[in-house]
Amino acid sequence: MEETNKTARIQFFFRPFSADPKVQVVIFVAFLAMYLASLSGNAIIALTVQINHSLRTPMYFFLANLALLEISYTSSIAPLALANLLSMGKTPVSITGCGTQMFFFVFLGGADCVLLAVMASDRFVAICYPLRYTLIMSWPLCVGLVVGSLVLGFLLSLPLTILIFHLPFCNNNEIYHFYCDMPAVMRLACIDTRIHQTALCIISFVVLSLPLSLISVSYIFIVAAVLQIRSEGGRHRAFSTCSSHVLVVLLQYGCTSFIYLSPSSSYSPEMGRVVSVCLEADKFYYPEWKRDNEEKVSQKTPEKTNQVRTQDRADKGNQDIRGVSETLKR
Repeated sequence: MEETNKTARIQFFFRPFSADPKVQVVIFVAFLAMYLASLSGNAIIALTVQINHSLRTPMYFFLANLALLEISYTSSIAPLALANLLSMGKTPVSITGCGTQMFFFVFLGGADCVLLAVMASDRFVAICYPLRYTLIMSWPLCVGLVVGSLVLGFLLSLPLTILIFHLPFCNNNEIYHFYCDMPAVMRLACIDTRIHQTALCIISFVVLSLPLSLISVSYIFIVAAVLQIRSEGGRHRAFSTCSSHVLVVLLQYGCTSFIYLSPSSSYSPEMGRVVSVCLEADKFYYPEWKRDNEEKVSQKTPEKTNQVRTQDRADKGNQDIRGVSETLKR
């Protein structure tokens, strides 16, 4: 009981990026600019989809929900990180506050990963089954997929947060990070955490590999379907709608895998913090990707995919007719 009370009274501090206050101010300005750009960009996208009735399609619905997820995700990390940058790491955070932050960023980050897989499946249906797209991607299904993403994120976050914050923490209370990340907090525990680290690695592997497998399979079928489109312009438009999504997926899953799947013996706090900055930069890139994706998708709706394929079939049919006619003449 005494150990539990001691742990409950602990306050954490985040290690500054630099001991030079001027460098900290420069980093603060960079973080603040990226955070405000992310907030404004994602808010514009969500409002545009909501206001513009012509964008009431499953693809834009998923984009809007991803934008809202990103607003929530970055807001769960950025304010505390910005405060610590200005205070040179002297802003304390209670163990309850740290656990709350960890719960929300794991919850929202997990939902984000699942939603990226959902969006890949949406592209698969749009390109491979254009005639049945509106029938398959019904609104009840789309809403269910978004809600399911949130539920899976919650079911991932709750046990992981409980697992880590049941550990006893002692005098070492400086987190080598700019937010309460799981590996960084776990290193402060007073006991041997190899079992906890193994559990975290296994859970992270399952959570990351399943959506990534779905994304990979979806894009295998997408590439196969697009290569069958005879129109070069049609192939280019189809690939261009997916290229930005693939880049975001690679950055998201690559950085997350490095942080949570690296062996504890080779984990470097400094490298983990650098990779987390890259992951956050990827989040700040999302609004640009969404705007770019909206422009490209507007040129490649399922109806236009159908038109391209219909034209290809018509061209092939005309060639067959001409071949039969020439044979009859002979």
